[in-house]
Amino acid sequence: MVFKSFMSEALVHARAAADRSEVPVGAVIVDGAGQVIASAGNRTRELNDPTAHAEVLAIRAACSALGVERLTGCDLYVTLEPCPMCAAAISNARIGRLYYGASDPKSGGVEQGPRVFSHAQCHHAPEVYDGIDAGASQKLLRDFFKGRR
Repeated sequence: MVFKSFMSEALVHARAAADRSEVPVGAVIVDGAGQVIASAGNRTRELNDPTAHAEVLAIRAACSALGVERLTGCDLYVTLEPCPMCAAAISNARIGRLYYGASDPKSGGVEQGPRVFSHAQCHHAPEVYDGIDAGASQKLLRDFFKGRR
């Protein structure tokens, strides 16, 4: 089987988030057959909801679409390293593989900070692949925050 990245679609959702004045993070969930089942961008400001991160919204949509509480066998593509909250949601959803773009030294929860998947309390750790289209993700974030300062 040939690897096909869905990061370009996640970047589309990240750009849409930036257009809404949200932090530009996008996420896509793909099933085992390589079909996109859910996608989202950050909506914390729009929804007045601090949990409305792209990953959480995509997980909710995927679970709803499939009628399940766990996404075993699904992959998540996200433009930025998940924060600790999102990493915990990924674990609880039993996502099989996590692909992310840019590292997040300030708020990351996978390879930075608390490293959620390494804790003994973590019941499920996905396979993690970082640096997928990292340059495009970093540029989008840099440009977004540059315009805010």
